[in-house]
Amino acid sequence: MARSGKVAVIGAGFYGSTTAMRLAEYDIFETVVLTDVVDGKAEGLALDMNQSRWIEGFETKIVGQTTGMDGSGYEAIQGAEIVVITAGLPRKPGMSRMDLIETNAKIMRQVAENIAKHAPGTVIINVSNPLDEMTALAQIVSGFPHARVIGQAGMLDTARFTHFVAEELNVPVASVTTLTLGSHGDTMVPVASACAVNGKPLADLLPADKIEELVVRTRNGGAEVVALLKTGSAYYAPSAAAARMAKAVHEDSGSVMPVCAWVDGEYGLAGAYLGVEAELGKGGIRKIVETPLTDGEKALLVEAYEAVKTKQADVKDL
Repeated sequence: MARSGKVAVIGAGFYGSTTAMRLAEYDIFETVVLTDVVDGKAEGLALDMNQSRWIEGFETKIVGQTTGMDGSGYEAIQGAEIVVITAGLPRKPGMSRMDLIETNAKIMRQVAENIAKHAPGTVIINVSNPLDEMTALAQIVSGFPHARVIGQAGMLDTARFTHFVAEELNVPVASVTTLTLGSHGDTMVPVASACAVNGKPLADLLPADKIEELVVRTRNGGAEVVALLKTGSAYYAPSAAAARMAKAVHEDSGSVMPVCAWVDGEYGLAGAYLGVEAELGKGGIRKIVETPLTDGEKALLVEAYEAVKTKQADVKDL
């Protein structure tokens, strides 16, 4: 198998380390770089991961690197074609994503400055919360074109919606098609009109009140995991989503995925990062794909846009 290029993951917590492991096991990169501010953590995890290569049958090498607040160590990401940002505090029970904004904004600013310095040609995939606002801040600080700064949100939310529908109907997840747009938070828009099971509209299989129940559970999917864990947040499904996005960029696949992307006239909306479907390739976002929506769904998307645009306008001052 041909391997090429370097991908970096900033932050070696559960989310970051699991993302790095998934990327390495794809066996499509020459190198996966994992960084963290905790001395020796990234190096230790990288050593552990590398020792699994023979067992799992992959050759991609994982490099761990401790980074400092002064920017030391970031030279390890030089030449990375993709950088996944997972750095930041996770939620605790009872916290909203927005409760993290001031603390994580400071971290994001420092990370984005060093990415711009050491990997100026990279595509950024942000997963730090609050997702929409931190993605906007990463773009502002890095100065990268909007197409090269993407947020991971819709992939995860769509995966959750798919799981809940499959469980409710007791069908394989592969038979279910769902979609979520909008924000990664309270104004998430699960698009029920685009949902089907084996091609049959979801509305023909479940009553409206049950679909709405699944929509609400999807919207609160992260909080449900946080409440159960008590000492952390989700990372298995989120890391799978981030890794798939990175794979699509690396392979220049043109895969259409629900992501957090900059809208510039699509749906009649412009000037904000918003959850939409987009085609991914080497340069990040190739184009946004406008999904047909009902009038009600379009109204909810506009509501989400207005909410995130207001918050993103303030993020540059954090």
